[in-house]
Amino acid sequence: MTAGQDKPVILVTGADLASQALELLGEYEVIFAGKMPQVADIAALAKRHNPVAIIVRYGAVTAEVMDAAPALKVISKHGSGTDTIDKAAAAARGIEVTAAVGANAAAVAEHALALLLACAKSVVHLNGRMHAGHWDKATHKSLELDGRTIGVIGLGAIGLRFARMADALGMRVLGFDPFAKNLPAYVLPSELETIWKHSDAISLHCPLTPENRNLINATTLAQCKKGMILVNTARGGLVDEQALLKAVQSGQVAMAGLDSFTIEPMAVPHIFQKEPGIILSPHIGGVTSDAYVKMGVAATANTLTVLARSGIAATAVA
Repeated sequence: MTAGQDKPVILVTGADLASQALELLGEYEVIFAGKMPQVADIAALAKRHNPVAIIVRYGAVTAEVMDAAPALKVISKHGSGTDTIDKAAAAARGIEVTAAVGANAAAVAEHALALLLACAKSVVHLNGRMHAGHWDKATHKSLELDGRTIGVIGLGAIGLRFARMADALGMRVLGFDPFAKNLPAYVLPSELETIWKHSDAISLHCPLTPENRNLINATTLAQCKKGMILVNTARGGLVDEQALLKAVQSGQVAMAGLDSFTIEPMAVPHIFQKEPGIILSPHIGGVTSDAYVKMGVAATANTLTVLARSGIAATAVA
């Protein structure tokens, strides 16, 4: 705490937090960093307020931010992906990193399914044609997913939920996740080479790591079935964007549905803009009114649990 503060501070790297989450933080002063804060903004607020915790919605939490807040005990992600947090720097400083794992699983899995169906059923293209006055019933054929194979890469809460949806559509589900155990019977554990070779569609649900950056690249795309569909609601860094664009333009990839990008917000102009074979959404897979509450409450509960262990809060939140 800085001089004059009566309560320990929790810094939120965003402009808001669900009211249900704020109710849990009554004994703390909550400081908001605003919409889409940059590292310098977060570091300045950390230096000014010396928070005991940071709840991460947007922006990155770097070593610079951590060094600006010597009282910092926990960095809590408002979501499941922690790639915007320098975890090595946090570990070196004894700062715990947590994530609201599974809180947005339903929202993201549903969005992945929506992108898959939009690609397979030409929803965006046909909508545009209809609004332009065309009736393409005699000339258009969509893709039927029943009986086709989908590769699901990443079998955490989101990936498994999406796999269950794909199974309900009658799809054969191949799954890759070196850390997953006790998989349901409808997921066939597979190596990546098998997924590239046999999948009619691939959906990404894994965290971004140094090892899997650009997992989808010119080499792996060339190994895939011609005319496959790619869906990415995970992290943009998993996909080599130039390679994907070339694969879509060549027909190696029939359609792609993307909710995340290498640089966010997506740069304008961008190579994907005006490409009809790529359906875009602004990383809103986990942005629903329900997920907003679930993630806020989970991130807050994780924060309070760590602070309780550190002797800063009286009790942990179940």
